[in-house]
Amino acid sequence: MTYEDYLKKTGEYGEVTDIKLPLVTVVGIPTCSLSEIVYFQSGIVGQVFAIHRSHIEIILFNKKSPAMAERVVRTGEKLSVPVGIELLGHSINPIGENLLGGASIKTKTYRPLDGPLPGITARASIKKPLHTGVTLVDMLLPLGKGQKQLIIGDRKTGKTSLLLTMLKAQVLDGAVVIYTGIGKKQSDIKHILSYLEKENIAHKTVLVASTSSDSPGMIYLTPFTAMSIAEGFRDLGMDVVVVFDDLSTHAKFYREMSLIGKRFPGRESYPGDIFFTHSRLLERAGNFKIEKGEVSITALPVVETIESDLTSYIATNIMSMTDGHIFFDQGTFAKGRRPAINVPLSVTRVGRQAQSPLKRDINQKLTAFISLFEQMENLSHFGAELSGKVQNTLKTGEKLNVLFNQGKHTIIPEGVQLVVFALIWGNMIEDIDATVLEEKITKLSDPKAVALIKDITSGVNLDELLLKANQKKPELEQFLGVFKTVVTETVTTTPAPPTEPGSPDDKNKPTQTTQTTEFSQTDSVLFVPIEDKKTRDM
Repeated sequence: MTYEDYLKKTGEYGEVTDIKLPLVTVVGIPTCSLSEIVYFQSGIVGQVFAIHRSHIEIILFNKKSPAMAERVVRTGEKLSVPVGIELLGHSINPIGENLLGGASIKTKTYRPLDGPLPGITARASIKKPLHTGVTLVDMLLPLGKGQKQLIIGDRKTGKTSLLLTMLKAQVLDGAVVIYTGIGKKQSDIKHILSYLEKENIAHKTVLVASTSSDSPGMIYLTPFTAMSIAEGFRDLGMDVVVVFDDLSTHAKFYREMSLIGKRFPGRESYPGDIFFTHSRLLERAGNFKIEKGEVSITALPVVETIESDLTSYIATNIMSMTDGHIFFDQGTFAKGRRPAINVPLSVTRVGRQAQSPLKRDINQKLTAFISLFEQMENLSHFGAELSGKVQNTLKTGEKLNVLFNQGKHTIIPEGVQLVVFALIWGNMIEDIDATVLEEKITKLSDPKAVALIKDITSGVNLDELLLKANQKKPELEQFLGVFKTVVTETVTTTPAPPTEPGSPDDKNKPTQTTQTTEFSQTDSVLFVPIEDKKTRDM
């Protein structure tokens, strides 16, 4: 519809009295409502941003400026975006246009950016685990479907790499993924697109993006468009994972618009309603009841910190409205650990309730051990003489760090994570280089090992897992590529010299014995016998 069509429909118009891009002040249109779409005579589209007694403020979606005294007509409509399976494999901007140009994307359904939300009775508790493919996250900071988990840290610490790995794992698990780039550089958007195509997961993803060259109004709408699209898939009975990369950039552009609109600034010059703006976005995620069961929208907002400062206004705001956070630390990154997650300063509040009894048992014991290991590691830096128990704790902790160090965009299946952990925790694996271990884990991911992995991880607690892993060592060695060779050695033992030939001491003459020893074809033996449980617990 055109300006004239909407003028005939509503019969209300106003005139532009002030222009401070991206905001335009308009006098008139007395019955307009917040977030309503308006049309300018020149064809520019805007949205009602604020309503005052004498005028209204319109936010523009492009950088083209209207003329002074130009007429503006209300439409009586709210902004809607296309939703549905037709969007899969496409990249769009916040108002639903094809990001790469070409023909527009046609869908059967449109959904308003601020539609009605499900009530408390339509929500369900989080019961299903969300597998990320990242061992450190899955074992220490587990997530559940429908959770709101903040990813926070300094720039260039690996946040995007973790998110892309998690998205790939979720696509393989059958979920729909929506990646939201908020005010990103065009090179960053191209990198995301190339990754999705390279990993052959673009057909199950939707990219919603705005660039830093777009209007602040367009950037402001970006996360709300992504969430509306996610709700469209939710209504189709599909689990959705949404990444908001990142909300700190979104807050900066919202602050810019608010200051131009002369709103009273608060802490760090952000407007007073910045908390409401982000909370009403993230509260649209969750686990919901439908006729055929339950369906979820998992939200993964990102916040960029400066010098690892977790006390900034936006960081603390979003921490308080999410179900936990994963903190990427510069110090951890400098140590060479990947992903560079600071586990003691990270938390997950609802993910553990979605775990199986086995993983919950492992999580409890592993969390306590990591705390003990860090204390022992700090103690060892003083050069103090360490007891055998402390040395064993340090060795086990170092092996676990090798397990948690994971290559970029590498996905480790859940069962493989548990089996390799059991080998380390049960002291069945010797010191091994990270590269070698990664190669062996890849071999364990062979489809032929699925039945073996399933059998080992069928227990309900850690003790059963350790017992089955010890029993299945020969089969595991085949998949891990370590085959033992039997080598026969002849050892000559010489006791005390005999007295006289034929004497009773004649039995003490030199003898030869044969000793059989097992050696690995590799430089170091992978498996060692499991210790007695009582000895291990001492």
